[in-house]
Amino acid sequence: MKKSWLATLAIASAMLAPAAHAQWAVFDGANFSQNILTAARELQQVDNQILQLQNEATMLENEARNLKSLNFNSLSQILNLLTTTDRLIQQAQGLAFNVSPMNTQFVRFYPQSYPTSTSGSQMAADAQTRWSYSHSALQTAMQLQAVQNASTDESTLSSLVTQSQSAVGELQATQATNQLLALQARESMQALQVSLTQDRATALEQARAVAAQARSLVVRQQFIGNGPQYTPQAVSFYGN
Repeated sequence: MKKSWLATLAIASAMLAPAAHAQWAVFDGANFSQNILTAARELQQVDNQILQLQNEATMLENEARNLKSLNFNSLSQILNLLTTTDRLIQQAQGLAFNVSPMNTQFVRFYPQSYPTSTSGSQMAADAQTRWSYSHSALQTAMQLQAVQNASTDESTLSSLVTQSQSAVGELQATQATNQLLALQARESMQALQVSLTQDRATALEQARAVAAQARSLVVRQQFIGNGPQYTPQAVSFYGN
């Protein structure tokens, strides 16, 4: 009985041995490692693709910000004061601002000399016209000074700086910068206009003084005349 059990156990062991050997032979460690590496590479590729998609999404968001327009426009404020100064110059009375008519008026009313035949009433009328021209030039210069509103420019400048600092994209920053440059250009143009009108008023006043001297010479000549000159003589007082 014991021998029969041992024989059966031996047979069973013999039958199980090939199966166990076959089970170990099916598992390939190298192939398994290669499969793990392949899966890791594929997972890395997927991660790279996800990262690429995230980068592209970020790029699109940045481009959207760069294309976003600035929700602030100070152009009307910038042009408003410039339009006012231009209108004041166009409405200015007195000596013309255009070159051709200005030359004609200047030669007529600011002569280098008057003929001795010129009447006193004519010279007085010319003097009144010159005074009117000087008065109008001074008034225009003062009006241009009066419309300069520094507080408005300061408010506009402050708003533009704030918009520039809070710009979310290149387009907004560029638009804010362009408006700042426009404000600077307008201030330069207005400063030039004020300077020109002041210089014009000064030049007219100087020309008026020269014309007054020419008038004085004619009046003196008309008073003296072309007759014999006065000869001073000694005067006797109280018989001495």
